[in-house]
Amino acid sequence: MSCIFCDIIAGEAQASFVYQDDLCVAFMDTRPLNPGHILVVPKAHSSSLAELSADTGGHLFKVSQILAAALRESGLRCEGVNLFLSDGVPAGQTIFHVHLHLVPRFRGDGFGFKFNPANLIHPPRAELEMNAEQIRAAYR
Repeated sequence: MSCIFCDIIAGEAQASFVYQDDLCVAFMDTRPLNPGHILVVPKAHSSSLAELSADTGGHLFKVSQILAAALRESGLRCEGVNLFLSDGVPAGQTIFHVHLHLVPRFRGDGFGFKFNPANLIHPPRAELEMNAEQIRAAYR
């Protein structure tokens, strides 16, 4: 199956790179939410976070921290940065090669997360504890 990010990494598709090392690449998103929108992508194909090694995942965030600082210093409009990763179709993933979005943000840019009013209700502590226990049991 073809993967556009694997094609970019192999030099078979175009990209405007801002960073490369042994584990990852970073390049400009071709459909940016704001000017300066960067994708940080592991070189090794991983369709989901579960397939991504912990070392590579940590490295993606280290590189993202460096690039977020560079965005702020670049002269592009950037008052803040969102890091965003979609894992799975229900989360909005459309390219099945893990990638981390760095989105430069500024007041009034029109981009934001919209929540259903039901998401703003605080569940009782007992429900939070029950959910926490289910998650703890899954990684033990």
